[in-house]
Amino acid sequence: MFDIARARYVSLVTFKRNGTAVPTPVWIAPSQGKHYVFSANNAGKVKRLRHTARVRLAQCTGTGTVLSDWVEGQAVIITAPETMARAHQALRAKYGVMMWLADVGAKLTGRIHKRAYIEISV
Repeated sequence: MFDIARARYVSLVTFKRNGTAVPTPVWIAPSQGKHYVFSANNAGKVKRLRHTARVRLAQCTGTGTVLSDWVEGQAVIITAPETMARAHQALRAKYGVMMWLADVGAKLTGRIHKRAYIEISV
């Protein structure tokens, strides 16, 4: 199994209702035994997670080229403000200036409050 906590990018596979797998390269950060990802609230992966918690993860490049074996997991969309804050802090700690820039861009465009945070257990 690859070290999810150290991977720069992870291919997050979510599943359509018909079972079709949809991979997306994402940033991922660990905190308290869980892993956290953020996305736009209306993104396809968030919509798919609303009906199927099953996910698969593999280390990948920023463009999605898979570099490791797959790991099965379960994901939930976080709604508790304290857990969302912990997820955001974990992402800021891991990605530093890159996450800060993503936050600035999201604030300037008004998308910061339209984020969804996803908690993944493997």
